[in-house]
Amino acid sequence: MCGIVGIAGKSPVNQELYDALTMLQHRGQDAAGIVTFNEGRLFLRKDNGMVRDVFHTRHMLRLVGNFGIGHVRYPTAGSSSSAEAQPFYVNSPYGLTLAHNGNLTNAHEIANDLFKTDLRHINTDSDSEVLLNVFAHELQELGQIQPTEKEVFDAVAAVHKRCKGAYAVVAMITGYGLLGFRDPNGIRPILYGERETPKGKEYIIASESVAITSLGYTVVRDLAPGEAIFINNEGQLFTRQCAEKPKLTPCIFEYVYFARPDSRMDNVSVYKSRLRMGEKLAAKIKREWGENHDIDVVIPIPDTSRTAALELANNLNVKYREGFMKNRYIGRTFIMPGQSQRKKSVRQKLSPVDLEFQGKNVLLVDDSIVRGTTCKEIIQMARDVGARKVYFASAAPPVRYPNVYGIDMPAKTELIAHGNTVEQICALIGADGLIFQDLEDLVACAREGNPELVDFDCSVFTGEYVTGDIDDAYLQRLEQSRNDGAKSKKVENVTIDLANVQE
Repeated sequence: MCGIVGIAGKSPVNQELYDALTMLQHRGQDAAGIVTFNEGRLFLRKDNGMVRDVFHTRHMLRLVGNFGIGHVRYPTAGSSSSAEAQPFYVNSPYGLTLAHNGNLTNAHEIANDLFKTDLRHINTDSDSEVLLNVFAHELQELGQIQPTEKEVFDAVAAVHKRCKGAYAVVAMITGYGLLGFRDPNGIRPILYGERETPKGKEYIIASESVAITSLGYTVVRDLAPGEAIFINNEGQLFTRQCAEKPKLTPCIFEYVYFARPDSRMDNVSVYKSRLRMGEKLAAKIKREWGENHDIDVVIPIPDTSRTAALELANNLNVKYREGFMKNRYIGRTFIMPGQSQRKKSVRQKLSPVDLEFQGKNVLLVDDSIVRGTTCKEIIQMARDVGARKVYFASAAPPVRYPNVYGIDMPAKTELIAHGNTVEQICALIGADGLIFQDLEDLVACAREGNPELVDFDCSVFTGEYVTGDIDDAYLQRLEQSRNDGAKSKKVENVTIDLANVQE
């Protein structure tokens, strides 16, 4: 999962790109990058680390220009090397820079074609570099000295025909303008906004509405699946549907976990959808555990479960308490390589308030259960500080299948719900009771905000992949390349390389 932003301004955009990336930091904490354009030249800064660590004053002063794009990343494809930080750049044609959120499911096949047929070299394992080179090749094939919006959109249409998977993209065509486009299934979010200034209208494209509104822009709308938007250097905006059979199937996990609650996606309030998740979950608890349950207090696992937990507590008519204090300087645990590292990180990240647990029957609420490592540790922490009983509720259904569209859940053998019943999962995490959201209820929670939303990508719950190109062989290859063992090996290789440099 990543965050992207692009700005076509009338004044320098470096500070606004930086500010937008800080608003999208939750979407990726592994690397950050910004590239701007000014007087025929590109200015790039990218590296591993969080936004505040990658960009210092000396870097910001060099990022001159009124057009630019930015990216925050955590790795799902490729490695964690700083060479794979985005945006990516390719010289021909025109000079193209690109930042991407999502995952191409046919990246390996395309990379072979790029080398053998298109005569293009791929320098990393990143599918974003593959996507950039596909777009570059298709734009170059049109053979225009000065590309217009027609050629740009024709190249995007060709990308849609070649690339499968999930992708929301911002790109700059040096000297010509800013481009954004979305995959034909609309899996990953992307929307744009505008604002009037004394110098003229400015535009912004971003992953989430909060990055737009926080900078004083007004959200115009989400890009439709398969749609592209292009703002040329004169500030003229053009849009076109570039896919033959677009269908809106956004990733439902955005509403469960990834997006900020103050964002809107596909015209749905993330906050309101999470409130509804709490309502639905409370209703299920009443049905299955009875109106006379013995829950004394509802405690969320911070941060994303707070909204659902509060509404759940209200509907159950029990106390809501903040029982865990969060250390915000520890990264997300489920994207860390290795179970032991995740386990250690949980107790560094969360500290219990013992008075909220002592002698009580506690219902802990989390947004989801992926590997189970985190919730098992948290349940034990609750017992250690005196909880009498510890129940656990998930605002999402059991995650039983790998994600192939840009969320780091690649290996089904590492998912605690794969092949296990609810009762077995309950025993594995050490809870006194466990309840999951029903999928139909979860879909209803998101759909209620926008009746035009019919389908969602729910593949992590159902194993049904909306792009229609995923089979067992693909999932096996994915697991071999991106399971904990493979990640640990990559970390070891990076460590060896650093040691060689130091020597």
